[in-house]
Amino acid sequence: MAASFVDTARISVHAGKGGGGAVAFHREKYVAAGGPDGGDGGAGGDIVLQVDDNMSTLMDFRYKRKYVAENGADGQGARRNGKAGKPLVIRVPRGTLIRDAETGEIIQDMSGGEPFVLCRGGRGGWGNAHFATPTRQVPRFAKAGLEGESHDVVLELKLLADVGLIGFPNVGKSTLLSVVSKAQPKIANYHFTTLFPNLGVVYVNEETSFVMADIPGIIEGASEGAGLGHDFLRHVDRCRLLVHVVDVSGSEGRDPTADFDAINAELARWSPELARRPQIVVANKTDIMEDETLLDALRAHVEPLGWPLFPLSAASHAGTQELVQKIAELLAKLPPVKVFEPEYVPRPPAIDADEPLEIESEDGVWYVSGRWLERLMANVNFSDYESRMFFDRTLRECGVFAQLEERGVRDGDTVDLYGLQFEYQK
Repeated sequence: MAASFVDTARISVHAGKGGGGAVAFHREKYVAAGGPDGGDGGAGGDIVLQVDDNMSTLMDFRYKRKYVAENGADGQGARRNGKAGKPLVIRVPRGTLIRDAETGEIIQDMSGGEPFVLCRGGRGGWGNAHFATPTRQVPRFAKAGLEGESHDVVLELKLLADVGLIGFPNVGKSTLLSVVSKAQPKIANYHFTTLFPNLGVVYVNEETSFVMADIPGIIEGASEGAGLGHDFLRHVDRCRLLVHVVDVSGSEGRDPTADFDAINAELARWSPELARRPQIVVANKTDIMEDETLLDALRAHVEPLGWPLFPLSAASHAGTQELVQKIAELLAKLPPVKVFEPEYVPRPPAIDADEPLEIESEDGVWYVSGRWLERLMANVNFSDYESRMFFDRTLRECGVFAQLEERGVRDGDTVDLYGLQFEYQK
């Protein structure tokens, strides 16, 4: 049954590698020594996430799990730089959380419209034109491009809705949604008719509207994985207001008060904070109610908790407009839909500094290269202050600065690490 809806998916993403710099020399008739003119490699393509409001599930990620962006092109002669790799745009439904697959920490909440760069492409390598100096006029080397960032992530869809309809299966949630909005959920007289959440926009007046979600029926034990509720309890997390629909008709021999308590118990087991979320209790199916004492008992149980109770019949539309007005009134006083803050902190890459470094000096510029240094730089975000401080600390701890000082580096000399240049200071 759950095959019709996918709300979690694990994928691997890899940004493109930077193109290599070119080793080339100017060749022109009547020019005896044109000099080096190798161009730089292009940067690798980024992995970019973008919200797509036409998507409502993560079904697209069920069968495709690996995403790789385009590599940058190599540089060419005549100082022609390689073309940058195209970014790979991965579209996700609004409300998707991006989590680190290893720790489960939130990397980004895709609730807004702004694109998010999940992995940055590697920088392109420098061509030999960069390495020409008065004493090294014919450099016969260039630098390779850096690897792009890679990450294993889990996508988790949490619907963005102001109001969540909760309750046991077959209590009339889908019918209520269809009556108050233009949504057309499947409606039938059997349990688990709804196999995936349905969203509908409820228009109150010209200035007021809200989004309502019909959450598939929750049953006892849902917080431990019973029934369909375990898969969809997460979609209630963002809802500002819960509309708890209870069947008071007595047609199935159920006790409305016991049903009300059972659902709230499942919410509390899933999330204590969620159990404290404001609720409106809807006593549905009053048009076929066989025993009015069931409604009276539910009212006596609910109202002392501070939650309003609305008797209505979704099937005959009786009482639905009053409910919509009350929902709008409460939403005006509640904070906006919850947006989750990022909590993921990138882990330092594992570095094996035993691999030797290559250090060359030309006219006050010190060129440092090595495989472990290349891997380190591919995993550092140089636009972030903390990442730069980590990079500086790692260079010191791994003895890079000590090796430079042994070779005779001086204050004010330029140090070049795969195209990243800085002024050396002891």
